[in-house]
Amino acid sequence: QVLLVESGGGSVQAGGSLRLSCAASGIIYSVYCMAWFRQAPGKEREEVGHIDVGGISIYYADSVKGRFTISRDNARNTHYLQMNSLKPEDTAMYYCAAGRAYGPYSNYCPRSYDSWGRGTQVTVSS
Repeated sequence: QVLLVESGGGSVQAGGSLRLSCAASGIIYSVYCMAWFRQAPGKEREEVGHIDVGGISIYYADSVKGRFTISRDNARNTHYLQMNSLKPEDTAMYYCAAGRAYGPYSNYCPRSYDSWGRGTQVTVSS
């Protein structure tokens, strides 16, 4: 059974920083791509970014590029979302997700993710 648990959310003023963590269990972590999504009230869920199994190829949404950094620690089965220069529009529930990588070397991330955490709230005040 896959279990993803997010932590690190909270309230911060604009310009501040937060670091989210997502601990995974029940999967062979090293062959899973890990992602972050967010959903603000009244808006659709959007992908913040994802990281491949080796932590080499990382995708970011344009809205967070240059401000957010995704990383992973395969020894700890944990991936992270470092959020800097936060803006009020970053306010949302943040979810981590896991998806099995594919390809001969597990070097491709899936287009959709099938395992999700329960989310952690991030609130940025102006």
